[in-house]
Amino acid sequence: MQIRYEGKEIEIKDGANGFDLVKEFDPERKKEVVALQGKERERSLREAIVPGDELSPILMGSKEAFHLLNHSTSHLMAQAIRHLYPEARFGVGPAIEEGFYYDVDPGEGKVIAESDLPRIEEEMRKLSKENIPFERVECSMEEALSLFPGDPYKDELIKEHGAEGISLYRQGDFLDLCRGPHVPSTGYIKHFRLLSVAGAYWRGDSRNKQLTRIYGTSFWSKEELEGYLALLEKRKRNDHRRLGKELGLFFISEYGPGFPFFLPKGMELKNHLLSYWREIHHKYGYQEIETPTILSRELWETSGHWDHYKENMYVTKIDDRDFAIKPMNCPGAILVYKNEIHSYRELPLRYAELGHVHRHEASGALNGLFRVRAFTQDDSHVFIREDQIEDEVKNIMALFDEVYEKFGLSYRIVLSTRPEEGYIGTPEFWDKAEEALAKACIDSGHEYQVNPGDGAFYGPKLDFKLKDSMGRTWQCGTIQLDLNLPHRFGCTYVDENGEKKEPVMLHRVVFGSIERFIGIITENYGGAFPAWLAPKAARILPVKRDAHGEYAKEVLALLGKAGVPAEIDDSEEKLGYRLRKSQVEKLPYVLVLGDKEKEGRTVNLRAYGSEKQESLPLEEALERLSKEVRERK
Repeated sequence: MQIRYEGKEIEIKDGANGFDLVKEFDPERKKEVVALQGKERERSLREAIVPGDELSPILMGSKEAFHLLNHSTSHLMAQAIRHLYPEARFGVGPAIEEGFYYDVDPGEGKVIAESDLPRIEEEMRKLSKENIPFERVECSMEEALSLFPGDPYKDELIKEHGAEGISLYRQGDFLDLCRGPHVPSTGYIKHFRLLSVAGAYWRGDSRNKQLTRIYGTSFWSKEELEGYLALLEKRKRNDHRRLGKELGLFFISEYGPGFPFFLPKGMELKNHLLSYWREIHHKYGYQEIETPTILSRELWETSGHWDHYKENMYVTKIDDRDFAIKPMNCPGAILVYKNEIHSYRELPLRYAELGHVHRHEASGALNGLFRVRAFTQDDSHVFIREDQIEDEVKNIMALFDEVYEKFGLSYRIVLSTRPEEGYIGTPEFWDKAEEALAKACIDSGHEYQVNPGDGAFYGPKLDFKLKDSMGRTWQCGTIQLDLNLPHRFGCTYVDENGEKKEPVMLHRVVFGSIERFIGIITENYGGAFPAWLAPKAARILPVKRDAHGEYAKEVLALLGKAGVPAEIDDSEEKLGYRLRKSQVEKLPYVLVLGDKEKEGRTVNLRAYGSEKQESLPLEEALERLSKEVRERK
């Protein structure tokens, strides 16, 4: 029969499967090929090839192969759990970005704790050595239901799927619903680790039963696994909640769960970040505004939040009228725009706001600064004409590039396009807008991925997925086109013919939440902030308070004049203790002053993380530190 493999027409015998294909036509890579990519879906090597197939190899080391390996490992874990907990039932067990998880109901009165994970791992290793094949099974809905009698989770999933053909995967005595594919057999799964246990409501609904979610990860080699486990240890050391406490940055009180308190040092850090935010936005032509924290119900009804977001809003009554604390800044920015009549010549009109918003997040979702109930959103709302979309998006992307490069954060871009139904605006506008977003990416030198149909009903968007120093991905920046709110609020501008037209509004954030971004960069830097961002760029240590204290005060004053935030530690503790304390507190620079430095008007300069000590003339040290802070290196 005729098929295509890696774009080439080939002839292969009837009844051949993926193993036969690779053995005959890709023998040099046969040990690296773990599955095949078909035209419509990925395919297991055990599946039969059909005439007209268009196939390409999925190789070890690829992102697709890592995903496939981890999905297979989740099924291996489920089989091991079934052996150890015969009454266990299973929810879903997908691969995720860095591994996999499975939601498990261990059975009446049974509990799976983290202390049980080594025992489950041991059973997984036994099953791996048995080299059990993963086999695809296809059946009808009725047949599938008969395979899982009395299982409420599978019953719900099967009936939700409907009467179409249902696929399952079997390895030995374990069977589960699955689209697949998987690695050929359990023998491929050798280097894995179960990591943690958490609670998860079935289908994410708090009204449903809470299941046990077990997380794990799997790699093709021992070295990769060990490297990842070392990275996890680094992440634990860099946990922003621990560092926030150790460095005196912030805390969260039982009197306000989800409402962070910033301590003096944390406030200095936050203000340095906000100063940079203001400087960069001024450079790119934004005007800063401030809108009220509490606004009336009528506004939120007009915006749609009252009907669709009220359960996440804090509401109150003022003079017998319903009011709500703002969960978003957008409606306030709209009122600012509507405060005046605008001409087409004024557009783009760029408003930027550090708006303090509140959202009623579930208590179980709260997580340090990453998920809070009150935060500062660095919102910007840009009002433009349709013909300005591409140029304005390029302007925003240039700002994003400059900001993320400053923090050493790389990113990838995802373009979410028109939903299949329920969207507003014409298909022609959507096509034009999506093309403009895509072209802005390409013209700015950026590739992008398409997330088809995932745009909001009111416009397409670009999401910026940041990657930090520990390999984690964060959703921070976004550019969202909006036709909805300008229409709801009756926003207009006067065009060149004197006619009123509705503007397009761009929502965009660069940090997202200031608090969350502080959590991200705290972990990214491990608490060792660059001099321009750290609460204090330098600490001055006089060897002896009486002999060198006056010189220390003079150096402090000169550093202040040069724009370098600094402090003196002239406590009675020995110099060695104070040096170690400065290292523990991750001060970017320490200036030691003794007899030699005082007499020669020099400083002994030590940078964090370096063993090197430099003796510098005072003026040279001042210029170096001033430049580093001034240029935000």
